[in-house]
Amino acid sequence: MLIAYNIEMKLRNIFIDNIKKYRKLAGLSQMALAERCKTAASYIGEIEIGKKFPSVEMIQKIAKALDVPPYKLFMEKDDIYLANLPPDKKQELIDKLQQAVAEIVSSMDSIQ
Repeated sequence: MLIAYNIEMKLRNIFIDNIKKYRKLAGLSQMALAERCKTAASYIGEIEIGKKFPSVEMIQKIAKALDVPPYKLFMEKDDIYLANLPPDKKQELIDKLQQAVAEIVSSMDSIQ
């Protein structure tokens, strides 16, 4: 269970770092990003400090507002890009990412 927790925390930290990175690259404040996502700036702030984790739907809104594919929000800078993977490996990675996101969202629901 500790390994799963560490993986979840690492994925969460990667997500948080990427939200901040892409928001700043887009020249957006938390308020501007929140407006594009039709949510509160305080919610974006809570996401960026790790207090809250967004739903899959909100992750899609954030990605669209930042003009990046959603999967990039979960990738470290040294990760292999999907475009370079064979189709079977690409699907395997997508499935694992979707499962990890679902587990994080589920764990956040149980905390609240």
